[in-house]
Amino acid sequence: MMRRSVADVLHDVREGRIDSDSAARELAGLGVQEVAAANGVFARVDHGRAARCGFPEVVYGPGKTPEQVARIAAEILSRGPRLLVTRVDAAQADAVRAAVPDAVHHERARAVSVDREPRASPAAAGGRVLVVTAGTADEPVAEEARVTASLMGAAVEHRYDCGVAGLHRILGAIPALREADAVVVAAGMDGALPSVVGGLVDCPVIAVPTSVGYGASFQGIGPLLTMLNACAAGVSVVNIDNGFGAGYQAALIARAAARAAAGARTGTGRSGS
Repeated sequence: MMRRSVADVLHDVREGRIDSDSAARELAGLGVQEVAAANGVFARVDHGRAARCGFPEVVYGPGKTPEQVARIAAEILSRGPRLLVTRVDAAQADAVRAAVPDAVHHERARAVSVDREPRASPAAAGGRVLVVTAGTADEPVAEEARVTASLMGAAVEHRYDCGVAGLHRILGAIPALREADAVVVAAGMDGALPSVVGGLVDCPVIAVPTSVGYGASFQGIGPLLTMLNACAAGVSVVNIDNGFGAGYQAALIARAAARAAAGARTGTGRSGS
């Protein structure tokens, strides 16, 4: 079936080809495209997500076959310039790259991305995000956050292996911490680093507990509880190993900060009343 745009539907209403009730019904389902195989529909791609939320639908790899992931990815790119697939395995990554030659496989982040409209100045438009880890073992989760925030338009820096076992290591990151609009901190073991960072900055800190640690860390539950009980103000917590969620939230915060700064410079910023 030929895809129609919102403009097509409105044009038909203006020309009298369809009535307003018919147009409303069509617009309600306009942003959803079914993707089917021989055994039926396996995905319904939400093409309206970018317009509503500022970023297209993100594909979660686990539970999907390589062919399904590749077909969903191709469908998303048929109407937009960006793609993010998270938690891919090697077969899924290969399938997406075969279907989409310009796709990039971020092996450490376990993600695949496409960006056909890169921003000229991410810091000006999307703000600044800093991603920090307690240890090198936390890198896969942190890299997922870094890739996500970068694709969403933020200027992203990282400082890895800055945990509290050698607390002096975080001191070298203070200049970058102070410049960030949002900071992501990934930590396993005791999960103490986000609270330390929260006491050094005046921006939001998104803490990510990782499933790194010995038995009593309970696959991330230990650091999760530590982060939920952080004594520093301004620390919020996402789910265990959820680098994507942390990167997404940080990018939204950084984007809002960049817009506010731009509005203040031009005198068009919002004022409270």
